[in-house]
Amino acid sequence: MTHAPIFSNHGCRLNAYETEAMKELATAAGVTNAVIVNTCAVTSEAVRKARQDIRKLRRDNPDAKLIVTGCAAQTAPDTFANMAEVDVVIGNTEKMNPATWAQMAPDLIGQTEPVQVDDIMSVTETAGHLIDGFGTRSRAYVQVQNGCDHRCTFCIIPYGRGNSRSVPAGVVVDQIKRLVDKGYNEVVLTGVDLTSWGADLPSQPKLGDLVMRILKLVPDLPRLRISSIDSIEVDENLLCAVATDPRLMPHLHLSLQHGDDLILKRMKRRHLRDDAIRFCEEARKLRPDMTFGADIIAGFPTETEAMFANSLALVEECHLTWLHVFPYSPRPGTPAAKMPQVDGRQIKDRAAKLRAAGAKRVKTHLAKQIGTAHDILMESPRMGRTPQFAEVTFAKDQPEGQIVQAEITGIAGQQLVA
Repeated sequence: MTHAPIFSNHGCRLNAYETEAMKELATAAGVTNAVIVNTCAVTSEAVRKARQDIRKLRRDNPDAKLIVTGCAAQTAPDTFANMAEVDVVIGNTEKMNPATWAQMAPDLIGQTEPVQVDDIMSVTETAGHLIDGFGTRSRAYVQVQNGCDHRCTFCIIPYGRGNSRSVPAGVVVDQIKRLVDKGYNEVVLTGVDLTSWGADLPSQPKLGDLVMRILKLVPDLPRLRISSIDSIEVDENLLCAVATDPRLMPHLHLSLQHGDDLILKRMKRRHLRDDAIRFCEEARKLRPDMTFGADIIAGFPTETEAMFANSLALVEECHLTWLHVFPYSPRPGTPAAKMPQVDGRQIKDRAAKLRAAGAKRVKTHLAKQIGTAHDILMESPRMGRTPQFAEVTFAKDQPEGQIVQAEITGIAGQQLVA
């Protein structure tokens, strides 16, 4: 008996987006009896989890063709090709090519090449695999950029994603118009290095130009969100949109990574701690209800207690609310892996302290919301999010996918109650 392909997604929002695109490509090609694992390479732990998942999926689906793709497959194809459970390994470019999936169809005569991973650095365009929304019925994600031109010393991702390339503004605007016509009330712009959008396009527009164009040309779009950005690359038009258009949500997730200048230099970041603090102050002046999320790495090589204290202090100084804390783990092939490493127990302890600081900031933010009214986008009948991305629970069912106004009456854990 044939069955539809099974997909397992690991890692970032962009991977989840591409998994949805692969579902469409595989279905169109008539692929059946296949298991596809979309891997992540951001940490060694992510690769370990992918391998563990592959073994389990093989046990559960002994007769299926098992295909591995994603960033870990791109950066270390032999790691997966040498696993007895794996039939085919395909790269990040190949997974978005309809021809790749056509050859996986059961009626194809001949043997499929077991490793199909091209040089990702040779890719110069973002594939036209834009899909009309995924995730909840309320929120759609639009990939506008892929790859990264920067070489942070801890990061393997450019070797999995290639150099930065952008989707032209006109293509993005047309897709968002389609999504609004389908009833989506919120669109999130995603990418690997979102603030580098436009650098490879004619006239080199900036992300702020794209945001202003979307807000102007899609007047019926109720809410626009931006996913993770590099604050040092934020342009004037993006700040202008923050200041002038309430449809751009007051929540920015910042790729900060650390709060100590020497560590930031060793990471090969392009900002210093004062740059981060200055940006957050400016954004809050333009939009007093602005909240910030941030990525912060605990235990980067050579990090002393004093250096870590600077990261911890940054949580308060930048008013960071939604923290993504990453305990550092060395990635083979990156410069940071060759630097003097911090003791594993210290890394764990520092990550816990950062998470506790983040939880405290969340508590402070939620407490301030009691008694205020919010426009809440319903993600499920009884859970929605405020413009600042806080979760809100309801005692009675609300229309899923719609924006409802409600007063905040209390707090339950890390959620607001309406």
